Amino acid sequence: MHSVLQVRWLGRVGFREALDLQRRLWAHSADNYLLLLEHHHVFTAGPSADEANLLVDPGEVGADCVRIDRGGDFTYHGPGQLVGYPILTLPGRRGGGLAETAAYVCDLEQVLIDALSDLGLPGCGRLHGYPGVWTDLDGTPRKIAAIGVRLSRGRTMHGFALNVETDLSWFDRIIPCGIRDFRPTALRAEGCAATMREVADAVVRRAAERWGEAGRERAEVAWRHRPSDLSAFSRGLGPGQASGPVDVSPPRSLARLAQAGVNGGLGLDERKPSWLRARVDVNEGYLRLRRVMRQHDLVTVCEEAGCPNIFECWGAGTATFMLNGERCTRACGFCLVDTRQPAPLDPGEPRRVADAVAEMELDHAVVTAVARDDLPDGGATAFAETIAAIRAQSPGTTVEVLVPDFGGDAASLQTVLDASPDILNHNIETVARLQRAVRPSAGYARSLALLARSASAGHVTKSGIIVGMGEDDAEVDLALADLAAVGVSIVTIGQYLRPTSHHIPVARWVPPESFERWREVGAGLDIDHVESSPLTRSSYHAAESAAAVQLTPRAHPTPA
Repeated sequence: MHSVLQVRWLGRVGFREALDLQRRLWAHSADNYLLLLEHHHVFTAGPSADEANLLVDPGEVGADCVRIDRGGDFTYHGPGQLVGYPILTLPGRRGGGLAETAAYVCDLEQVLIDALSDLGLPGCGRLHGYPGVWTDLDGTPRKIAAIGVRLSRGRTMHGFALNVETDLSWFDRIIPCGIRDFRPTALRAEGCAATMREVADAVVRRAAERWGEAGRERAEVAWRHRPSDLSAFSRGLGPGQASGPVDVSPPRSLARLAQAGVNGGLGLDERKPSWLRARVDVNEGYLRLRRVMRQHDLVTVCEEAGCPNIFECWGAGTATFMLNGERCTRACGFCLVDTRQPAPLDPGEPRRVADAVAEMELDHAVVTAVARDDLPDGGATAFAETIAAIRAQSPGTTVEVLVPDFGGDAASLQTVLDASPDILNHNIETVARLQRAVRPSAGYARSLALLARSASAGHVTKSGIIVGMGEDDAEVDLALADLAAVGVSIVTIGQYLRPTSHHIPVARWVPPESFERWREVGAGLDIDHVESSPLTRSSYHAAESAAAVQLTPRAHPTPA
């Protein structure tokens, strides 16, 4: 039985994030993936690499250095280089012996040779005894693509690095692949002006011919992403300035949407369909919980983000506590949370959250936080302290944390995981194509890597998607497939509601039957629980979702 080839263009991704993502896909998923991306400057080396082939201190030149579980010596990855990670189950092959690995390397080389020929660079081929793809074989051979793979139990990892418009001076800092006799080259240096996207397209066509007998499905993040897309602590005003509503959406947000193929949208005066009209019910439970929050001087995402379910949830005695203040260092285009310069941390906040959880006698507590890119750990310590405080007072309460991406820092995430939350939630928010437009300081691959790290550590892992921002149903299906592939157990899907005219427009009202279908799609992907409805939010019916995966309180970690 052949698998559809899932092709993903992920943009520029940190090497360690990409490594943890592909490791999870390799170990957990049966699907065939081709991950295409660029890396930040990094030197990588197989286990037997010779240290003498690294000629500089990586830190002094602004690069990382990582030892990995593939063959080969030192090589370089960086901007302008197309990196491909085919994660494939090879048909009719077992194990990972030398003959099988050599046959797979030959297949991978041929994909690149054919793609380069398609791009108008004929004459590329193999050089006996030197894996990779070479040009000018009859003159002075130059290496245009490096290959380093791992094959185990018929499943592949790692892949190739094809120099497109790479700064070749970086290779002067190493002995590339331990080879002193030949030099690297790039398409641009060989006179081929193909863009990164054109090169990726050519590689995908040839890869699909070889590994996509059942077809291919493709999703892409933006091909262009600049640091200037977002001003820190504001929606494009200035650091520390208020960011209240204005008459129209910021031009940069609309420009990014247009670049992603989304134009126009529904006006703020567009009447919501009947299925999106939440009932206002100032009930006794709501009033009681509001008193508890004020008494303990706590912040909830329910209020800060303008959740439409606040009366239902608070009336039922459930709420989502928000740590690290009420000001976020990000400015996502859909979110109402304040984006000014954040205030100092409150060391008493974890204890007060635990007091409120105990007073409310919660069976399941949900804790989130604003993004705090100004902190060395991204705010992770507050999560760990709050989990410990809740467990100390309410040992029978299960604890769900909804975390930011911590800037991709694995150590910060580990701080939270070491505190042993019962559910680790991180929202991917939207489909790959809209990431830059909707959450320019985040990333699709970064979110997938975080979720992969959580699931690999054995935690029940959860994520959420907002729809109605310009995606189509098929793209949501692919996002669900990616979440399933990394081991996400619970997914929430809900309709985007534009908070103010300062936020991105609603592109469409998604009908209830689409949400019903996504529950079925998720079940078919073996996701344990999909909470999907127009008014669903990340923490909506969180206790019911926890029950659906038969969650029981995790043991409190023993102090070291």
